[in-house]
Amino acid sequence: MYLIVIAWLYVTLLMGLAEAFSSQGTVLGAVVTFVMYGVLPMSLVVYLMGTPLRRKAIRKAAEEAQQPMAQPESVSEPNAGGHSAGLSEEATVAPVRKID
Repeated sequence: MYLIVIAWLYVTLLMGLAEAFSSQGTVLGAVVTFVMYGVLPMSLVVYLMGTPLRRKAIRKAAEEAQQPMAQPESVSEPNAGGHSAGLSEEATVAPVRKID
């Protein structure tokens, strides 16, 4: 879908450039051409084509809001993993003692 939008905007950009560099054209006419033939129609197309995705996202959010929030296992049991809270066993830096 985005390939069609990019291609159409490219075509309308070239139409606008042809209008701007024409001997009887103006820059204002080029801008109006680009906006009226390119930006407005393609924004409408992208909005309409994205409607099913927006509906799906809204429906998914509503379903998630209705489901009760389950607490993660680590919150209900603090040490559920069985690992210590310190560093891993494979420390990358060896401990160094201070020599007195």
